[in-house]
Amino acid sequence: MRSGGPVRPGSGWPGDLAAADTPVAATPGEVRALAADATGTRELDARMSVCRACPRLVTWREEVAAVRRAAFAEQAYWGRPVPSFGPGDARILVIGLAPAAHGGNRTGRIFTGDRSGDWLFASLHRVGLAALPTSVSAGDGQRLTATRIVAVVRCAPPANKPTTTERDTCRPWLVRDLELVRSTLRVIVVLGGFAWSALWPALVQAGFPVPPRRVSFGHGVRVELPVSGVSVVGCYHPSQQNTFTGRVTEVMLDTIFGTAAELAEVVERAG
Repeated sequence: MRSGGPVRPGSGWPGDLAAADTPVAATPGEVRALAADATGTRELDARMSVCRACPRLVTWREEVAAVRRAAFAEQAYWGRPVPSFGPGDARILVIGLAPAAHGGNRTGRIFTGDRSGDWLFASLHRVGLAALPTSVSAGDGQRLTATRIVAVVRCAPPANKPTTTERDTCRPWLVRDLELVRSTLRVIVVLGGFAWSALWPALVQAGFPVPPRRVSFGHGVRVELPVSGVSVVGCYHPSQQNTFTGRVTEVMLDTIFGTAAELAEVVERAG
C-alpha cells in the first residue's frame, strides 16, 4: 500500500501547477489577497490548489487521502484543493458544488474519477467540448474546448455539504476565475441549486451586472446578464442520485451543453 496524505506541490503530479514556493492561504483574508493578486488562471489554479484556510475541510480531505477507499487502497490521493480545469480564455464556464472525496480529491481534477464526472465529460464530448468521453485521471490526456470547469468550494467536504462559512471563504477563488475569463465568457452552466445560489454574489463581486430580482434555480432556466452578453443556464447536477432515478438523462445534459456550445459559438452544430 502506498503511503497516504496529500501530494506535495511540485512533486510531479500531472497537471500540478503549484511549486514548493507557491504562496499558501491560511486565512480568509489571505484567500482574498492571493486570489485578487493572481495575474492569470494558471497562477490562480496553483494558489487555490495549496489553500489551507478552512480547518475542517483540510482535516477531512487529508484524512480521506490517508485512509482511502478500499477500491483505491493502492493509489496515491491528491488530497489538496482541486483547481479549476480548462483554458483561461474559456467561452463556457461550468460551475459545480465541490470535489468528490474519492473523485477529484483522489485524482486532482474536478469531476474526474467518479460517476458524476463520467456523465458530465461524456456529455461534453458528445457536443464537441471535450476531447475524450471519459475523465479518469489528471494525466489521461483530457482537454476541454473553450470550456472551463470550476467549483464553488475547492475542497471535498464531509457528506458533500460545505458550511456557509466555507462557501464564503472559498468565494474569492470563484470571483477571480470570473474576472479572468470575463473578456471571452459567453455562457455559465450551473450544476445544481447550491452552485446557483453561490454564483450570484460572486458575479456581483466580479463586476458583472445582474438582474434586479433573483431567478429561482431550475433545469433549463436561462438568465441573460445585462450588458455583458453572458447567459446563465441552470442544469440539474449529474449526481448518482439524479442519474439513477432518471431525474437527469443523457438527453437532458446534451441539450444543456449543446445549447451552451451554440450560444457561445464554439461549434456550429451541437448535439
